[in-house]
Amino acid sequence: MTDDAPPASSTLLLLRDDPFEVLMVRRNSRGSFASSLVFPGGAIDPDDKGDEWAPFVEDFVDFGVEERARRIGAIRETWEETSILVGASGGGVEPEGQLTGLSFREFVVQSGLRLRLGALTSLAHWITPVSEPRRFDTRFFVAPAPDGQLAVTDGIEIVGATWVSPAEAAAAARRGESPIIFPTLMNLDRLAESDGVEGVIAAALARPPFTVQPVFELDASGARVIVIPAEAGYAVTRYSP
Repeated sequence: MTDDAPPASSTLLLLRDDPFEVLMVRRNSRGSFASSLVFPGGAIDPDDKGDEWAPFVEDFVDFGVEERARRIGAIRETWEETSILVGASGGGVEPEGQLTGLSFREFVVQSGLRLRLGALTSLAHWITPVSEPRRFDTRFFVAPAPDGQLAVTDGIEIVGATWVSPAEAAAAARRGESPIIFPTLMNLDRLAESDGVEGVIAAALARPPFTVQPVFELDASGARVIVIPAEAGYAVTRYSP
């Protein structure tokens, strides 16, 4: 990665059926994406890349260093922000996230858990426009929500968590009822094209990989419009914020 390349980040869309919903969290009024409704996620930590993970990841050798880091980061961020632990086996302990006071790797090691990175399916890859002051290179993953785990937030960085219908969340954002950033909105639309978890995963596996990097243009009135390529596979290619 060059010095001016955006930092790598990952986000995880946890899904459940009956009804079909995705887990979203609301950030506090300070910092990145203030007060926005987002999917759990954040920047990749150096520790996410460490070979020290090898004894604690069932399919460690199935992924390269960068892909492993993206997937471990997505699982870690979800655990830190919602206390939900995805892709874990063994241990038999409650995944209490930040409430444990431990780092993610400390928690996994002490709990006798093993992670399965293949529990995540790649959904999308977005890079912030070069004109933006804060940029991210973000991978979006999807996974079925583990049974019997409740979302619990710290009330500080993350002030709430809610299960929502993807179609209803997207519609509410377009009505101006809830702040949602553009990549989040587009991936809510993508989820809404399916009627359940299996459909989302099947569609994601069948879709060719494509990196989406939006650009800004001005429309006839001089207003800024967000533009993405049709090859990205989203129903929307031009959007007025």
